[in-house]
Amino acid sequence: MVGVSHWQASGHPSRAAPAPVGRPLLSLTLAALMDDVHAHSGAVYLLAPGEPVLEMAVMAGLPRAFAAPWERVGLSAPIPVAEAARHRRLVWVGGEQDMARSYPRISVVLPYPFALAALPVATDRATYGAVFVTWPGAHPAELSDWERDHLTAACDRLATRLERAHERGQQVRPEPDLLSPAPIASVAGTLGTVEAARMVARLPYGLCALDLQGRITFANAASAELLGLPVSALLGTQLWASVPWLNDPVYEDRYRAALLSQQVTSFVALRPPSDWLSFRLYPSTNGLSVRITRARAVAREGRAAFQHGETGTRLVSISQVLSLAGALTQAVGVQDVVQLVADEIAPAVGSQGLVMLGSEAGRLHVLGQRGYPDPRELERFDGMPLSDPSPGTHALVSGVPAFFASRRELAHVYPEQRPAGDMAAWAYLPLIASGRPVGTCVLAYAEPHPFPADERAVLTSLSGLVAQALDRARLYDAKHRLAHGLQAALLPHSLPSLPGIEAAARYLPATQGMEIGGDFYDLVPTGARAEAAAVIGDVQGHNVTAAGLMGQLRTAVRAYTTVGQPPGEVMRSTNRLLIDLGTELFASCVYLRLDPAHGQLVMARAGHPPPLLRRPDGKVRVLDLAGGPLLGIDPDAVYPTTDVALPPGSLLALYTDGLIESRGVDIEDALAGLAELLAEIGDRPLDEVADSLVRHSGTADQRTDDVALLLLRARPAP
Repeated sequence: MVGVSHWQASGHPSRAAPAPVGRPLLSLTLAALMDDVHAHSGAVYLLAPGEPVLEMAVMAGLPRAFAAPWERVGLSAPIPVAEAARHRRLVWVGGEQDMARSYPRISVVLPYPFALAALPVATDRATYGAVFVTWPGAHPAELSDWERDHLTAACDRLATRLERAHERGQQVRPEPDLLSPAPIASVAGTLGTVEAARMVARLPYGLCALDLQGRITFANAASAELLGLPVSALLGTQLWASVPWLNDPVYEDRYRAALLSQQVTSFVALRPPSDWLSFRLYPSTNGLSVRITRARAVAREGRAAFQHGETGTRLVSISQVLSLAGALTQAVGVQDVVQLVADEIAPAVGSQGLVMLGSEAGRLHVLGQRGYPDPRELERFDGMPLSDPSPGTHALVSGVPAFFASRRELAHVYPEQRPAGDMAAWAYLPLIASGRPVGTCVLAYAEPHPFPADERAVLTSLSGLVAQALDRARLYDAKHRLAHGLQAALLPHSLPSLPGIEAAARYLPATQGMEIGGDFYDLVPTGARAEAAAVIGDVQGHNVTAAGLMGQLRTAVRAYTTVGQPPGEVMRSTNRLLIDLGTELFASCVYLRLDPAHGQLVMARAGHPPPLLRRPDGKVRVLDLAGGPLLGIDPDAVYPTTDVALPPGSLLALYTDGLIESRGVDIEDALAGLAELLAEIGDRPLDEVADSLVRHSGTADQRTDDVALLLLRARPAP
């Protein structure tokens, strides 16, 4: 059935086995429409039955391969034809820079000068699809009123016919694309007369004709000689497919550029081992004429002479763009984005300098730079108000990129601007993410650098990818600062100095998620005969809720300790508090009361990993204490206590399960390994011991859980 938008259409009764429409409705309408407005190419899309998807039903004027990435698109896709159907309005893209700025995904694939209009095919009752048409790059930047009227009227008529077909139960199927016929003809048939063919054969340069699909329909003897293949091997093939040394996407790209822009394009290619050939492509609406000559000047100067000159090829290939896009998705923080742009994008586009500027509170801020030996040269940009007249602020505020091929061009527009460093050309690219300005990327060049139209389009498209990555990175950095600030506020800033006890602690957040968790520790003086209380625990989860609950539990333990509750009662009180809070989270915990003067400690455990005790002789014992259930499960739970001897020189290690749990390692083996290491290094300074135990966990790069460690060493009596 004709695709009808279920989100806008009124209900129509379904019909079984609908009859097809009797004539090529879509093809005839599209051909007439393109002829009316002198468009170069176009396509009709129909909504897929029962799903918000547009499917290309017919294309005209160009091979469908040009629009292959968009043969089937979702209504929510950020492309003109989907936007036209979604919002039921005409969408106009006035040229190459407009496309790069508004639809960078299309501009990356088709960075050529052309204009495009997309319109909905809809009645008051339903949306049936959409149409787009394109014009060569010479089309004015604005759509004229008569073009707008003709386009709208034609799409309205098509929508009415589709609605009538739907009401009659007739099916509108996809139709053959409209391309000019391109038979593999004889020389006389191709050029019209035998005499004309003879004239072309006498020309001293190569001449061949390509159809819209890029197939060779005619080649004279000179072109065969220059290409190194007989005419019979060329006819019916694509130039870049039949000639091995032309099998490069760059050369095929020139054919696409010529057809879509309808402008003369050219490139220079090396025929091995040392012959340089110049190809000049003359497009028309039914194919291309290609003139092939020897490029003697290039042959003398070498390939570097035309690398950025007469070839006009794209500076960055599609495959490079996809690779850069993939790399940008992996950038985590702002400095990761700066590093990636400096290491991959700037060299790919030939830039020698980079400045990444962010926007915050109406001012620019330097996020990072490369290629400027003296960073002080960029200090004046840090904190610059967006109201200041400078190319960086203007690009960000206007959303329009600015390109200056030389210092003279920059001075002409911004006479007060003093360039930083020894750079001679600049591209100021606004970074716009989801319609919001997030910064400006400044690419600088050590030599004067012209920016042809296709290069500007590629740079503008890349800036869209960088903007998205930078926006994500800034959000990540903000969450990272929030997480670490919250964690630092909830954990003790330092451990108290206690007589007879030496202490050290470490906390490492999980490397996955928000990098914030529920692990906690504390060391609390009790004020009674130089005694102290120590606690370590782990609230379920590693998120803001777990961290907030961890702070409440730590405060509660301190309060219960201060009022003099014994260890078992502290655990029972904390358990009841956790249940009363109604969070449905659990917590494990070890709580102990230290009496270093008498070499004793009393411990209570609630479902927590057992502590390790290293005796003065170096032997390590796992304190597999009796205990109660996790906190927050049973309101009537009892937590028995155990007395443990702590002679001078003993070392007690309290830890959370993140220290011993790692993928593929048995928990018992991990605990035994931790005990062996503690036995080996336990006599070293306590901070060194703490660092070694944390490193031993082997989870520094891929921690799925946070880690807390509290070490307590009984000092010998003075």
